[in-house]
Amino acid sequence: MIDRVEEVIEKQIRPFLAAEGGFIRLVAVENGKVIVRMGGACLGCPMSQYTIKNFVETILKDQIPEVKEVVLEE
Repeated sequence: MIDRVEEVIEKQIRPFLAAEGGFIRLVAVENGKVIVRMGGACLGCPMSQYTIKNFVETILKDQIPEVKEVVLEE
């Protein structure tokens, strides 16, 4: 599943975030939970949690039904 998650991030999510000056990295996939790290303009952005839940998580769940949630690395 990690390969499928990375492919969706690479093709559908990363280009959008890069256009806004940010980036996303896949940290791990554990039992349907996708853990990511964000940086660049996304780091410290008050909208980053919105981006994770309403953009990244939505796309990943749509493309990979086994994804249960997406969270930022702590």
